[in-house]
Amino acid sequence: MRSEYPAQGAGAFMLSKPVGHRDVTGALTAESAAQPEMDREPWNYSTTGFVLTSLFNNSPMHLFLFSMVMLVYILAMAGNTAMVLLIWMDTRLHSPMYFLLSQLSFLDIFFTSVTVPKMIVGFLFGWTSISFGGCGAQMFFFMFLGAAECLLLALMAYDRYVAICNPLRYPVLMSRQVCLLMVVASWLGGSLNASIQTSLTLQFPYCGSRKISHFFCEVPSLLMLACADTEAYKQVLFVTGVVVLLVPITFITASYALILAAVLRMHSVEGRQKALATCSSHLTVVNLFYGPLVYTYMLPASYHSPGQDDVVSVFYTVLTPMLNPVIYSLRNKEVTGAMKKAIGRCGVSRNA
Repeated sequence: MRSEYPAQGAGAFMLSKPVGHRDVTGALTAESAAQPEMDREPWNYSTTGFVLTSLFNNSPMHLFLFSMVMLVYILAMAGNTAMVLLIWMDTRLHSPMYFLLSQLSFLDIFFTSVTVPKMIVGFLFGWTSISFGGCGAQMFFFMFLGAAECLLLALMAYDRYVAICNPLRYPVLMSRQVCLLMVVASWLGGSLNASIQTSLTLQFPYCGSRKISHFFCEVPSLLMLACADTEAYKQVLFVTGVVVLLVPITFITASYALILAAVLRMHSVEGRQKALATCSSHLTVVNLFYGPLVYTYMLPASYHSPGQDDVVSVFYTVLTPMLNPVIYSLRNKEVTGAMKKAIGRCGVSRNA
């Protein structure tokens, strides 16, 4: 996670309140001396929430960019939904690799929907405020789905390793039970990561500015508003970043190193091309997803600026989910064939 966040003193943003009032003799009354302690509580324990920063203004260029984000979001939803339905309906795609691919598309549908709809209504209607509970929920599901996708991409690399390096044992090593276990493990890992980070982030007092310098509730941006020492928590964030990002990246790198060695030993040119085509799709998706996340959560704060963070966040929350089904469909003949078959069926049913 980001290594530095501005820390404020515990009372830096607290509004000073009189602890009592004096009577005509100048003495403090008993009632005023017993000023309720709750008046000095941080505002996050009340119904007050945060205010998100809109990505766009009303300039022509920003209206064009907003329209592009809307279009990409619609394409991401349509493409991933089509991928899930296609894999579910076509029996030729009922294999471990495509089962995991359908789970990736399923995660992308919800991952992009955690942040983009709120950003859209915030720009169109000016609803940029978000409740404290709503911010916590958005933060939880964002980290839950993001971490689950990180783990799933690593497990998909194992699937490719087994298919190319141990093809005879593939039906055993990648049985239906193993595939289901992989999916459950990724979801549980994402849920554990999100539960830890959300609970720790929300325990800090937020008694200063309510303005989040981001278009959604993300841990680094939210911690900048905390009026307490967050140094210990930053170490926890760094450790979770290593577990969720760097460990899967290391696993993927090792898997593809073994795959490359196996491909170079192949005598069939056609076999090499098929193996490389399948693996290149997955590697492209891995780079598109992990790259921005490593920048956001692993690089020091000196490498960041609000503008850059917004661009990077849009990339992995909107653009990458849209590109995933495109990459897999364009580079995979089986998916392309199943898509043509489904389109043909729709044409025949309309003519009938």
